[in-house]
Amino acid sequence: MESPMDRMTKLFAHLGRFDADTWMSTVDLLASNMADVDRNATRIWFAFYPLKLQLALDAADAANEREATERKLGLMGHWGLADTIDSSHRFLYGHRYWPQVKATVEAIETVPAELGAIITQVAESASKTLRVEREAVLGMAAIALMTLRQVGPEKFAAASGQVQLTAAERAQTPKQILKARAHDDFQGVFGFMRGIRKQWTVTFNEHDPDARFTAIQAQDLATAAQTDKREYRSKDARCIPNEGPIPVECRAASCGTCWVGVLGGAEKLSPVEPHEAARMRVFGYVAPQVGSQPIMRLACQARAQGAVSIVIPPWNGIISRL
Repeated sequence: MESPMDRMTKLFAHLGRFDADTWMSTVDLLASNMADVDRNATRIWFAFYPLKLQLALDAADAANEREATERKLGLMGHWGLADTIDSSHRFLYGHRYWPQVKATVEAIETVPAELGAIITQVAESASKTLRVEREAVLGMAAIALMTLRQVGPEKFAAASGQVQLTAAERAQTPKQILKARAHDDFQGVFGFMRGIRKQWTVTFNEHDPDARFTAIQAQDLATAAQTDKREYRSKDARCIPNEGPIPVECRAASCGTCWVGVLGGAEKLSPVEPHEAARMRVFGYVAPQVGSQPIMRLACQARAQGAVSIVIPPWNGIISRL
């Protein structure tokens, strides 16, 4: 009789058949079936943890060239999933379902041939255990399987599977979160007359009520973050003292340090201009679209025209060099 580890090892080997492009196209295909609250968040997570980068680093490890590869790619911050298996997806509403989704992956016996069918099967099984709609866990199912693909069965099984949410956060509904993301700051009775004096709240961690700063109308997010003079360097060595929570080096789209994911309000940021689009390609960052607006932006180029909710990636680099 096969042990759970034997089954997961077989699943890991099967997942290895699918290249990075297949993973991304499959997630894009399944996105329309994901819960609204996690559709963008799932695609942001896949942009933050690209399989191509992990495969390159694995190959570098095998050739004893890890440090040289990291220097070549200009990597800064904390990349990879090995140390964040339980926390990398905390910005998803579906994070609360992580223990059940992880357990489902560990218990899978029959593995479908196609990647989309595997993700759907995990979501279906976990949703029955949780007694929620499949769409609520579809994004987390894809994330769990990609995490297994990148860290391997031993590390995946060793992770605690704990949820990192407070009781108040657990009580939130998807509707409440979507409403908060769509909300714009009240500008007063005569707000329409404020023009460039309008002020918008930028949320950079939905789990922390203090993780906010203010952007004035048409101000780029990186410059607006400068108003937040709290100490962030101890949490993220890329942060410059008195420059706010968004790591930034140049403010001209030259460094790529300030890329962010947009959970809510992508349509309330200035359109992407050719310079920003070109620089995103130079860095190799994935930029999924929501309507006409991408949900990955360079904060120094994205100008606020309303309140937005963003996620700051844990790393940056020039992975186009892969």
